[in-house]
Amino acid sequence: MARRIHLTVLAVLATALTPAAAHAADALPPPRTVSAWLPYWDQEPAYRNALAHAAQIRTISPFWYETKSATRVDGHPGAGDRRIVNGLHAKGIQVVPTVMEQMKPGALGAVMTSPARRADHVEALIAVVRSRAYDGLDLDYETIAPTPEAKYRAVRAGYAIFVTDLCARLHTLHKQCFVTVTPKTRTAGRIWDYQRLGAAADRMRIMGYNLHYAEGRPGPLSTPEWYDEILATATAQVPRAKLEMGLPAYGWDWADGGKERAKHVTWKDAEALRRKEKAPYALDPVSGTPHFTYKDGDTRRTVWYQDARGTAAHLPVLRKYGIRNTVLWALNFEDPEVWRTLAAG
Repeated sequence: MARRIHLTVLAVLATALTPAAAHAADALPPPRTVSAWLPYWDQEPAYRNALAHAAQIRTISPFWYETKSATRVDGHPGAGDRRIVNGLHAKGIQVVPTVMEQMKPGALGAVMTSPARRADHVEALIAVVRSRAYDGLDLDYETIAPTPEAKYRAVRAGYAIFVTDLCARLHTLHKQCFVTVTPKTRTAGRIWDYQRLGAAADRMRIMGYNLHYAEGRPGPLSTPEWYDEILATATAQVPRAKLEMGLPAYGWDWADGGKERAKHVTWKDAEALRRKEKAPYALDPVSGTPHFTYKDGDTRRTVWYQDARGTAAHLPVLRKYGIRNTVLWALNFEDPEVWRTLAAG
């Protein structure tokens, strides 16, 4: 809908303006709707990738910080690199670093259910955003997701209060507040109060991947049917303009019948492996994702991943729900053709 309105306005202006002005209006670039996470373990190539696609990118979130406790937020290697921050700003790209955590079960929940510890943690995060010329912060707090039944309501409410308080503080500093969440469906995502998080944050990023995950059975990372359920729920509770749909640029390599954790592969890894093993390219017609099998000694392995063709098969669901904003996990993982696919909408 927003795109149709934008095009209609341009058409009206073109009839009212001089030919030169109308031509200038036609030449306006499309709104930037693509964001991406920048992995610290592949920082320099990912940064160069961001610069190469700067015309399409609205926000880069370097995966730079990790919360250790209510009062401690540590930087990963390369965190806060001013050359990268300044270089992205010079290209008109927002820099909103991600703060993640891998705390022990229950530890983050204990912070979220304590008003005093919530307040301490807000101050720790404000110190991070003040440390550089950042445009805001992105919270990727996932250990609260498997909260026990007896505690999840309190943790859910506490996290919503925490995000509301943090966003309010960031806004007083004229900074953006992003929150990254897992999908909310009939059987998952109960920990997230989408309505309150969406009201507080400037962007709510939904991780639209890992439908099949490293510790589970082989299968696609996402499907159009799953996206339909995710977005039906999300758009009923959060303004569409605030939503960013997370798209995968990676995959998993499972050993069939085994119990070992799957190997992570980027699109580049998966395609190189497929070609090496001379496996035929196959796009699953149901999930819209590529996959192949190969033999590793006596072990049969199965790889599911995502590429530009698969992304194109998923985008109609986003259009159905009026979602124009996307965020890639992650820079330098992706099929280069995905940028053309996203530009086409």
